[in-house]
Amino acid sequence: MGAKIKQIAGLSLQIGSIKVPNRVILAPMSGITDAPFRRLAERHGAGLVVSEMTASSGLAQGEREARVRSEGHGVAIHVVQLAGCEPHWMGEAARIAEAQGANIIDINMGCPSKQVTNGAAGSALMRDLDHALSLIEATVAAVRVPVTLKMRLGWDHDSINAPDLARRAQAAGTQMITVHGRTRCQFYDGSADWAAVRAVKQAVSIPVAVNGDIRSFDDAEHALAASGADAVMIGRAAQGRPWFPGQVARYLATGMREATPALAEQFTLIDRLYDEMLVHHGLTIGRRHARKHLAWALDEAAASADVSDQLLKHHRSRVLTAEEPATARRLLTDAYEAFAWRAAA
Repeated sequence: MGAKIKQIAGLSLQIGSIKVPNRVILAPMSGITDAPFRRLAERHGAGLVVSEMTASSGLAQGEREARVRSEGHGVAIHVVQLAGCEPHWMGEAARIAEAQGANIIDINMGCPSKQVTNGAAGSALMRDLDHALSLIEATVAAVRVPVTLKMRLGWDHDSINAPDLARRAQAAGTQMITVHGRTRCQFYDGSADWAAVRAVKQAVSIPVAVNGDIRSFDDAEHALAASGADAVMIGRAAQGRPWFPGQVARYLATGMREATPALAEQFTLIDRLYDEMLVHHGLTIGRRHARKHLAWALDEAAASADVSDQLLKHHRSRVLTAEEPATARRLLTDAYEAFAWRAAA
């Protein structure tokens, strides 16, 4: 790893008045980065963790789901990501989030899902920068905490306008820009274009984070080098690996490549996460939310132990179809013990 990368990445990140301990951010992921998962990633070294995308109108009108999504108890720097298409609701939701303890408000202009873009929110806002700017201005005016923005390169390859939006966002008071290196029309196909993010970095003086396809230590280093960005944002690579963002942060600072945690530690992490999700969401919703995390954890454990697909499939099926938490935890214990036995054989 080059000395320049070590020097840049080893420093803390300043977002307005907020000092972030390192330059690795856990991405907001709908249905995934709830408060328990964010706490776990932060405990293992992620510099900043961002809430699930929260509907601004829902939060402003007191909807339960929006309230749960924006909760951040136990997180050192609480970031709430808001999505919406009306300045009034964005401002109202930002005020509520700040009053409930948010340290940073992040605006979503990057979500590519049709459910969001058909409502003229998410990355659809990159098709109308004047309207996008009105949302940013309303959010910035509503709060005293820093406001950040997450976007894509543009709607499609014929409308790459991220640098223009970034310039306008900075002028409106935005304190950091995150860019996923794909257009909306790419969704998650192909590869993220980290080099294309460099034009955004050159367009503004506030920090820029690069996002998309950062799955390894080398990816993080190459993404920083290609983009010139100040930070990396890690999303899907943290699924089943909540320790990974922290490992990347330490790698960028020191050059040390930490191994995947031992199976016993992996089990402790997922067992605790399962408990916290049941408490956070309630039993019925918590079981449903936790299943995807149990599945990813089992996949990672099986890869660590180098067990057969057949053995993984057997234990995965038993754990994920268990209805009662006590049964699921007993079967989860059985799975990790079987994986550990095979790894030691």
